[in-house]
Amino acid sequence: MTEIRNVAADLARFKRRVLVIGLVVLTAFVLLGLRLFHLQVTRHEELAERAESNRTAVVPVVPNRGLILDRNGVVLASNYSAYTLEITPSKAGDLEQTIDELAKIVEIQPRDRRRFKRLREDSRSFDSIPIRTRLSDEEVARFAAQRYRFPGVEIKARLFRSYPMGELASHVLGYIGRINQREKAAMEDWPEEDQANYKGTDYIGKLGIEQSYEKVLHGQTGVEQMETSAGGRAVRRLASHPATPGNTVMLSLDIKLQKLVEDMFGDRRGALVALDPRNGEVLAFVSKPTFNPNLFVEGIDSESWAALNESIDKPLLNRALRGTYPPGSTYKPFMALGALELGKRSPTLVINDPGYYTYGGHTFRSHEGGLGGVDMVRALQFSSNTYFYSLAVDMGVDTIHDFMKPLGFGQITGIDLPGEVRGVLPSTEWKRSVNKRPEARRWYSGETVSLGIGQGYNNFTMLQLASAEATLANGGTKFRPHLVKAIKNTVTGQVQEEIQPPGENLGFKAKNIDIVRAGLVAVNKAGTGTRIFAGAPYTSAGKTGTAQAVSLGQNVKYNAKALEEHQRDHSLFAAFAPAENPRIALAVIVENAGFGAAAAAPIVRRVFDYWLLGQYPNEQDMAAVRAGKAAAPIGQPLPATEVALPSSAASAATAP
Repeated sequence: MTEIRNVAADLARFKRRVLVIGLVVLTAFVLLGLRLFHLQVTRHEELAERAESNRTAVVPVVPNRGLILDRNGVVLASNYSAYTLEITPSKAGDLEQTIDELAKIVEIQPRDRRRFKRLREDSRSFDSIPIRTRLSDEEVARFAAQRYRFPGVEIKARLFRSYPMGELASHVLGYIGRINQREKAAMEDWPEEDQANYKGTDYIGKLGIEQSYEKVLHGQTGVEQMETSAGGRAVRRLASHPATPGNTVMLSLDIKLQKLVEDMFGDRRGALVALDPRNGEVLAFVSKPTFNPNLFVEGIDSESWAALNESIDKPLLNRALRGTYPPGSTYKPFMALGALELGKRSPTLVINDPGYYTYGGHTFRSHEGGLGGVDMVRALQFSSNTYFYSLAVDMGVDTIHDFMKPLGFGQITGIDLPGEVRGVLPSTEWKRSVNKRPEARRWYSGETVSLGIGQGYNNFTMLQLASAEATLANGGTKFRPHLVKAIKNTVTGQVQEEIQPPGENLGFKAKNIDIVRAGLVAVNKAGTGTRIFAGAPYTSAGKTGTAQAVSLGQNVKYNAKALEEHQRDHSLFAAFAPAENPRIALAVIVENAGFGAAAAAPIVRRVFDYWLLGQYPNEQDMAAVRAGKAAAPIGQPLPATEVALPSSAASAATAP
């Protein structure tokens, strides 16, 4: 039987379905249109920029670091380019397996693994960390052929810092090293301009001139816009803005003089600072032992770090800047000047020196047998302890403090190196501030006695002593010691002298300076420095000094042979020359080497002979100085030879 269909109902139902479908399609197209409008119009710029960034990459171009030169143009720090194999931990998967596989292609030694581990601990997971540096062309080619196997591993061409002099002047130059997390956090407080300039920079100055002149040496970072493939590999350069190399830092340091002093120290510990008293320029800045800054450039390995950090000789300690010592008898000229300036002593007043000084029931030792009657010049000439014991008591601790402070003792000199320490210039206020117990805060009058001979609480750096000696040498004008003489613009070649503050005239009377100078000249002519300066064709002024390394107790006789080497007295000498028109002033300490004339004074004689006469001692004489036996035969000139600097150092050096 044939079914009769309701055509009208079917047609109505069909129309409804078509309408619904049409509405759905229309809605979909409206939504699609709105989405397209949103993407093509509303977010056009944003998405266009993102698309462009997927096609291109903006890469920072790290600038060449500026050179460091000595006063004669000798290169002390330079750069070289080399390939490094680097791993980004967040992209590399199993690091140990990756390194093991890499080791089958390029040589990776255990020290490379240890360095990588240490650098990784101090870096973020998305930082690129070197596993091997200075790859050969063959190693680069071998890795490039199998690069596809190592996600997160790549070859980079990097600039490396080079110190062609090795250990020479390392405490002055410092070194560069990889930026650590603490430094990255500190850089977040920098101005935005400086932060932008360090994009892509992985290394920064850590010590010395490298640190204090970091932004001068760093240069201006450039950028390159590269077209990249879907795999992220660079295809071609689209645009670039070249980096501007860092400027050249020109030091006042004379590297030949520096080498002379470091060679004369040999394996002994100590420090020497030599200044030009006419302007405060640093001519030599020695701290022994030294270290090789090249060890730090690629990240120092754990064995080398342990050897440096755990050594009893503390090679990483900048003794000239941070080592503090009692100045011993080198303090006496300043005590004498203070006595004259303050009217505490007449230069002709004669004090009896019986070989000891008694105060408050205690006996303080001086020369055995005594010196008899001594006036101020004779007291300096033969270093009478008795004279200066009594002078210290007459002046008092606070008067001594107030006179010595403007000379720079116990003060920051402001030298252009980071990390300078203040030392201790004692006073009653100082003692109250550093002690908590009431009995320890009190100043006892007997403590003043030893201050007169540079002992007691006195503790200064060789930089402070050299600065004071330079002030005495030039008649009383204090200059700020400085190492950087000028900055040379790498692009323009223009040399800009570093502007220093004017010297501060301390107002000493010329006649008082002359009296102290006469005493110091007498030291080297007929006093404790006679043997060392015999036959010198110039007149020098100086003062020997011997400072205790440990306290032996009251009235205990010093016997070097009965003490451990590190407990023996220090040998000091402070001097300037020529006495009538000084061109160099210095202070030197040889740790645990005994009497000042025995170890420190021979070094000073050779420094003066080089600086004033152009003489450089030969190896035989140098060995004698290191042994503490050097003294020029009376009336005979010193042997001389020419200094040989490392061949890798470009030099334009001339004799001073």
